Parts: sequence; C-alpha cells; structure tokens
Amino acid sequence: MTAESDIPPVEQPSPAKPASRKKTFYNLAFYRDWCKACGLCMAFCPKKIILADKSGKPMVKEPDQCIGCRFCEMHCPDFAITVSERQPKRRKDDA
Repeated sequence: MTAESDIPPVEQPSPAKPASRKKTFYNLAFYRDWCKACGLCMAFCPKKIILADKSGKPMVKEPDQCIGCRFCEMHCPDFAITVSERQPKRRKDDA
C-alpha cells in the first residue's frame, strides 16, 4: 500500500470569474412639501448619503453613492421619497 503523502495533489479548476456588472445609478426625489423632517430617511440610509439641509429636511450630496436599497422610501411615514434608476452622467453639462 502507498501512503497518502505519495499521492500527487489533484489540481482543482479555478472558479469562474463572475460576469462584471455595471454599476446602477439611482435618483432620489424628495417631495419637500410632504416632508416633515423626521430624519428617518437619514437614520436608515446604510451609506449615510442623506443629510439634513439648513431647514432639517433631507438632501443628497453624492447621489452616485446610492445603492438603491430603498430603505429611505420604505420607512418614510410621509411617502415623501421616491427612488428610481437613472443613467450615469456622461458629460459635465448633463443635468
């Protein structure tokens, strides 16, 4: 009989690389007339991109950091937030 150390190791095939996915971008729309500035959207945002403006109402400083989880939209008691997919900005003058 042969010892286990005499058996050459079997090479395992390398796992397939996952297909690269383009980053999806999102728009956050705040209905400021409906918002009572409760701060729940700021508290539930996992990326902490929703900040308070001077009046305490939500604003987004870096919308490209949004991951589209919709926690803010789901937890808003005033239904004052809508999250939707958008195309990335390609030029400086894009709105």
